[in-house]
Amino acid sequence: MRRMIRRRTQRFLLVGSMALLSVAAASLWAGPLQNPVGEAEDVVAASAGTANSTPDIQEAVRRFAEKEEEFAAARENYTYRQIIKVQELSSEGEPGGTYEMHSDIIFTGKGTRTEKVVFAPVSTLRKIGLTPEDERDIRSIQPFVLTTEDLPDYNVQYQGRQKVDALSTLVFRITPKQLEPGQRYFDGLVWVDDLDYQIVKTYGKAVPDNRKKGYENLSPRFETYREQIDGKYWFPTWTGADDTLYFANGPQRIRMLVRYENYKQFKSETTITYGDEAEQPPQLP
Repeated sequence: MRRMIRRRTQRFLLVGSMALLSVAAASLWAGPLQNPVGEAEDVVAASAGTANSTPDIQEAVRRFAEKEEEFAAARENYTYRQIIKVQELSSEGEPGGTYEMHSDIIFTGKGTRTEKVVFAPVSTLRKIGLTPEDERDIRSIQPFVLTTEDLPDYNVQYQGRQKVDALSTLVFRITPKQLEPGQRYFDGLVWVDDLDYQIVKTYGKAVPDNRKKGYENLSPRFETYREQIDGKYWFPTWTGADDTLYFANGPQRIRMLVRYENYKQFKSETTITYGDEAEQPPQLP
């Protein structure tokens, strides 16, 4: 989210990168976010020394990157509904303006993938707002995918083992090797199921932040959970965060939720019909 200036009064408005949220007391924001922001690394560090066995790290990374490649291709063949909700909070935690949009990721009759907005009330946000970077983060960073092709861009460090619900997982620290201009990257942790080598949870943030004077654009820390769809691949179903963005003129707390619902595999409705046998064309003289 970026900072804006009101020309008439010269007051600064805080506009920052979207925050994914969960609030136990409000069903609107309900979700699986358990750990307070900033504690995920401590939990993993504590678990690293309790691993029963150390896996072949290079082989584990290779296997889950290959699975991610399969998952990414499979998800492109599914339709689903995406629900985005963003809220700004006062310093006391009181809710302020809200942004909400529901859209269906579908296929046209010609099989082209497209997004159709089905619900978008007028935004009441006054201090924060979405930027093009936010939109890119929702599409590619928050539902983070680390394929074989993406591996050269990241450092991958094994952190240990940890339970995620009933799953036994391997935890990896993911950091970008280099921040290329105009590109967005993930910086955080991923939890990989140690049986089928698929990512089931991520925690981190989109980088880089932009602190250029007159255009501050900051991103929150978020958490994404996946669920197994059709008994095979783990698809993202919930992303949330509750974070404070520290701008030059003061902090701004924000919340955001992204839900992915009703995954359905796309099946073409095109049918091929055959008529009667064609008559033989007349013979040329």
